[in-house]
Amino acid sequence: MSDALWRLSARDLASGIARGDFTSLTVVDAHIARIEAVDTALNAVVVRRFDEARAEARDADAKRDRGEPLGALHGVPISIKESQDVADTPATYGLPSRDDDVAETDGRYVARLRDAGGIVIAKTNVPQLLIYIESDNPLYGRTNNPWDIARTSGGSSGGESALIAAGGSPLGLGTDIGGSLRVPAAFCGIASLKPTTGRLDDTSRLDAFAGQRAIVSQEGPLARTTADVALGYRIACGDDVMGRRIASRSNASRAIVSGEAIRTEADRYDTRVDPDALRARMRGLRVGWYGSIGRFSASPAIVRASREAAAALEAMGARVVSFAVPRVEDALAIFYGLLSADGTRSASESLGENPRDPRVAQLIAIASRPRALLRSVERLLDLGGQSQLASIVRNYGYTETHHFWSLVKAQAAYCALFERAMDCAEGGPLDLIIAPPVGLPALRHGAAADVHTAGAYAPLYNVLGYPTGTLPFTRVRPEEETHRRSSTDGVDRAAKKTERGSAGLPVGVQVIARPWCEDLVLDAMAALESVARDRADYPVTPIDPRV
Repeated sequence: MSDALWRLSARDLASGIARGDFTSLTVVDAHIARIEAVDTALNAVVVRRFDEARAEARDADAKRDRGEPLGALHGVPISIKESQDVADTPATYGLPSRDDDVAETDGRYVARLRDAGGIVIAKTNVPQLLIYIESDNPLYGRTNNPWDIARTSGGSSGGESALIAAGGSPLGLGTDIGGSLRVPAAFCGIASLKPTTGRLDDTSRLDAFAGQRAIVSQEGPLARTTADVALGYRIACGDDVMGRRIASRSNASRAIVSGEAIRTEADRYDTRVDPDALRARMRGLRVGWYGSIGRFSASPAIVRASREAAAALEAMGARVVSFAVPRVEDALAIFYGLLSADGTRSASESLGENPRDPRVAQLIAIASRPRALLRSVERLLDLGGQSQLASIVRNYGYTETHHFWSLVKAQAAYCALFERAMDCAEGGPLDLIIAPPVGLPALRHGAAADVHTAGAYAPLYNVLGYPTGTLPFTRVRPEEETHRRSSTDGVDRAAKKTERGSAGLPVGVQVIARPWCEDLVLDAMAALESVARDRADYPVTPIDPRV
């Protein structure tokens, strides 16, 4: 039994522990054994809490034996992104100088997961300063993708995604300011949810972008199933979002409300409970979809996944239309402009005398240059056929307050424009959008500096602040490995190298709703998961990381 426990969902583990089918200690030991079996290949775990987790598991078992009320995650091992505070562990962001900067208390959402009974078994790897979509840094090294260790797990929640995909943890907590939950989830074949901006604001103590509040990093859950993502999200939100609604239907105590009742509520998203009911909730919804946007064209498998996901919702009774994202390059310019509005000074100060990841060093070297010099760089890039890189550099070098304010105004105008586009879609206002989470499958190591965020697919919804979820849907087929023509553009060349040899890698879809409609996102994710899990090419958990 213990050998199979790492395959179970967080909800199944919590229910089994509560019933006495197995002990928390047995579950924790099974996940520790799984980590020890796979992490040599992955390098996803950077802080191990194995002894502490075993002690907490014994306490959890004693609590159950005494008949005390149990939380929704009672006795279940969980993992946490390294940048998040877990008491008595460091949060380094890949900076050696912070290796002894130990947190005194848990971060807000970590505390909620632990209050619900979750046992932190490990903290997981990140990019330096959470910059770039590769989890690699001078302190902890590089995390590999469990589907192909020659490729990255993504970032900045890449260690989380790799560990969960490989079965080392059933549920984790990460952050997202430009795709940092959704991109690694897509690369590794798991699910995640980025909440509406303002729902779960990132509480990290060191954030190179925290000074600007126009695009605010959100914390969110990652797991192998939508139901577990929903469970993690509900717990992180606290009773205000869900517990009071449940309490109004019963006389349950607060402890029970946060335990069995919350797990039962998460049954709404469990594909095993009533898949017909999941699909029925899509009937009559208005859904827009797109496959490729902006300068960066998505890979064939990624376009196909979004098209097929939209068709699946249409078969469930949704009204599906193609959706044209308005002025997507404007959104990407706002994203890069806002996050570099201080000339990367905050990032440089955070780095101090620490050794710098080459990609981070390159970004700071470019973005910190005066605007006059960067204009010359842009012209040279354009002349050299590097138009995509030039379009990014065009947003660097502005450090005046007036320019920052103008970007904030442009962001508000873009949000209004996008909302109008949704309202005026063919057939009536849209409830949901189905889209790629990223323009490429998992990158080869080192490619992030060349392809950046792989398009506007994820950052667009950080600019807008919309809730978005990602779930695995298919895998790259051999005939989909490349479609790009030869090009002098460095981004296109790097993308073509990424696509070669990508057959078999997981491909996800992104589900987007209007602000504060996370439940609708989760409904659609669960409905799509109920279809995807029956597909022959569904990306199931890799049993052994490819070596």
